[in-house]
Amino acid sequence: MNEVFPALRTLAGRFDPTVFDAPAGRARIRLVVTDEEKAWDAVIVGGLLEYEAADSGKRADAVLKADAVVWRMIARDVRGGMAAFQAGRLGIRRNLHLGVGFLAATGDDAPGRLRFRAVETRLGKVSTLEAGQGTPLLLLHGLGATKAEFLPTVAALASEHRVIAMDLPGFGDTDKPFPAPYDPPFFSSWAESLLDELGIERAHVLGHSMGGRVAIEFGLRNPDRALGLVLMTPSMAWLGERRWANYLRLVRPEFAIFQPAPRPIVEELVRRVVPGAADEWTRAGIEEFLRAYLTPRGRVAFYAAARNIYLEDPDGPDGFWPRLEELQGDALFVWGRRDALVPIGFRRHVEKALPAARHEVVDCGHVPQLERPTQTHAAIARFLRRPGALRPIAEREGTAKVARAARGR
Repeated sequence: MNEVFPALRTLAGRFDPTVFDAPAGRARIRLVVTDEEKAWDAVIVGGLLEYEAADSGKRADAVLKADAVVWRMIARDVRGGMAAFQAGRLGIRRNLHLGVGFLAATGDDAPGRLRFRAVETRLGKVSTLEAGQGTPLLLLHGLGATKAEFLPTVAALASEHRVIAMDLPGFGDTDKPFPAPYDPPFFSSWAESLLDELGIERAHVLGHSMGGRVAIEFGLRNPDRALGLVLMTPSMAWLGERRWANYLRLVRPEFAIFQPAPRPIVEELVRRVVPGAADEWTRAGIEEFLRAYLTPRGRVAFYAAARNIYLEDPDGPDGFWPRLEELQGDALFVWGRRDALVPIGFRRHVEKALPAARHEVVDCGHVPQLERPTQTHAAIARFLRRPGALRPIAEREGTAKVARAARGR
């Protein structure tokens, strides 16, 4: 056909269905050679991969675009594909779960390789990506994002840890219960159920933005399971005036099932959240968000979670800040110096509530792992290697019984 097709055949020969997850049971991945204007579809059904000439009349679930040089590089070593993606030389559109999953499934079979799978838990199906071996590290994404936001983090930390990124319920390819509270205890219970199903008793937990708030909840509920918490620009209860609070309390997020937002508004929102990210990441992030948001249940989950973030009580016996003072054990907070969503001014309030917590300030906006990955991941790696890192909070602080009593266990 042409000189690139043998490289694509090499990928097909390495295809491993055990690390590829197609939620619909089948997938059509379009592979485009940009400088030759050629394209083929990798059709995956029942664990088998076959190539077809790309047909514009058949919609591809994911589209991978690169020039001939990059495709040959990927055929030699699929890790070059991830590097090309991060450098903007490989474009992945529509569905990162399937696009990156294709790269993972056509790579080498080394222990700890990148792998995608759906895990059936007692609460429902959880979609995960995982890599590495060693002490488990669970990653929890932010509002409107998916596990794919942690691809650089997984790559950076998998050499020393078993890194597991999950789609929280309502987002990505995890189940989307309706109705459901979509608040921190709800999300934490799904994280706990995933660890239970994977047979993981103890893990480090890392959360970004909304996921940071969920990680805090996990630590409060499970001091006997948390080895340590990494909280990247975590969402926290507002301390200032919330002028829309009374209105939002009257608006039910379930109504969002009938309210699709215009795509331009959504795209502008994501650009504001990730102002310093590379264009390739921004475009891919927008499409990941839209994948769930443009479904009725995904919209409900997004609005319910956003509403809970805004309405969380800061004070009182069950308020966020008094509860934060009860958080035991080691925690690392990562702040963006230019973060407009979770301003670095929150740091002084955290230092008052948790004097022993550690802090890393990064010259970036709201998404340190994408905007300043080298500094961010180096700080996380140092924290994970700290003395006593393999001892759970309860053993260090003696809080397990108190925590179980508080949550009625």
